[in-house]
Amino acid sequence: MDAIIRKSIGLDGEVFAERRAVSRRRVLKGARLSFNKGYGALECVVRNESGTGALLVFGETLGVPAYFDLAINGGKGPRPAQVRWRTSTLVGVKFLQP
Repeated sequence: MDAIIRKSIGLDGEVFAERRAVSRRRVLKGARLSFNKGYGALECVVRNESGTGALLVFGETLGVPAYFDLAINGGKGPRPAQVRWRTSTLVGVKFLQP
């Protein structure tokens, strides 16, 4: 898929440079996050990803914890992740070292 462009548009319409250290690929994959020692789980859609992070889409992000394990369909297995930012339906995560 196409790499995400190097510029972003802010809420005020001003164009600014991409802040990510690594560019991300656009994808459309299902994923499952687990937390609370595996007793809690949520499903989401991954919209872009790189080796260091991903953009997740939820119906509502209120129940998404700050740290969890993310298993992307077709991936190698769950990866520990940390929430870096969130809106009412989107969550940006950074992958942590296992």
